[in-house]
Amino acid sequence: MRDPAGRVLAELPGCVLAWSDEFDGPAGSPPAPGTWQHQTGGHGWGNRELQYYTAGTENASLDGAGHLAIVVRRPAPDERGRYGGCAYTSARLTTAGRVAVRYGVVQARMQIPAGQGMWPAFWMMGQDFDEVGWPRCGEIDVMENFGKDPRMVYGAAHGPGYTGGDITASRRARTSLAEGFHVYSVVWEPGRIRWYLDQRRYATVRPADLRGRPWVFDHDFFLLLNVAVGGTASVTPGPSVTFPQRLLIDYVRVYAPAGHAPGR
Repeated sequence: MRDPAGRVLAELPGCVLAWSDEFDGPAGSPPAPGTWQHQTGGHGWGNRELQYYTAGTENASLDGAGHLAIVVRRPAPDERGRYGGCAYTSARLTTAGRVAVRYGVVQARMQIPAGQGMWPAFWMMGQDFDEVGWPRCGEIDVMENFGKDPRMVYGAAHGPGYTGGDITASRRARTSLAEGFHVYSVVWEPGRIRWYLDQRRYATVRPADLRGRPWVFDHDFFLLLNVAVGGTASVTPGPSVTFPQRLLIDYVRVYAPAGHAPGR
């Protein structure tokens, strides 16, 4: 079978598969606890989001067919007290303190949810987050869809002085990204980050693009997967949205250059 990284790997020669999670296992199993940990709570996460992130397998588990499913549910009104009054539950998973990445190809194959207001994301945060805070730690968004147009994918880099949309790029697919699996990638090097949808590059950022603002992407980052609901970048789900909604992740893979294999 052709290497699924395809032409993305060709743009960064010398990288080899250094780490992956293929999400194989029995249906209902939690994601690998030695790799992923849950972040929980329902305080809006800085974006006025509407979900409560739980630590249970009802919101994040293997489906038995080689996928991780992050599931958004709408609990009954009389159950919302368990979730701080939030109208939705979901999951947010991170490899902080467990898997750290610096440079290479970072890639996931996923099928996003179709519902209005679903905000799936695959992204990276600087490993020094606890020491320096955000945005000084840096953030690289490999992919986001804001639940407004299922054909759109967004990639972004955030750091001191550029936390909004000025270092954000997008690509419109021909059909809904919720209709099947697609590969979302970044090629990350010292002084350059490139974004891809299905092996096609749609954005590049370099230090010169920051207009004198600091480049904060030359150190270790950890991985995150989540589905938010609503919030400042998205919209509130309308009455036509059915639940549960699912983000399916087929794999997460890191192709690393020599000397930069993922650490812990």
